[in-house]
Amino acid sequence: MSKIEFPAKALFICNGSKCGKHKEVRKYFKNTIKENNLKQDIEIFKMECSNRCKSAPIVFFQPENEWFEKVSLDKAKKMISTIIPQKNS
Repeated sequence: MSKIEFPAKALFICNGSKCGKHKEVRKYFKNTIKENNLKQDIEIFKMECSNRCKSAPIVFFQPENEWFEKVSLDKAKKMISTIIPQKNS
């Protein structure tokens, strides 16, 4: 039986009614991870409503156990540069 491989890191993006409206944030993370060949290092998951609608959109990063609120595209770009290690080209 073959061994299942899992990425070391995971990015959970709330997909509740308010957070789910911010599709551009999820799309940015997805495209950036793909463009930087990080699919084997980090995986994106949609999570159910986190009941933090006043702070939408919510993003949760593991294994660092970091929660981010009101994630705009600018904030997403800063997150990528600090918490997701870029591979050298």
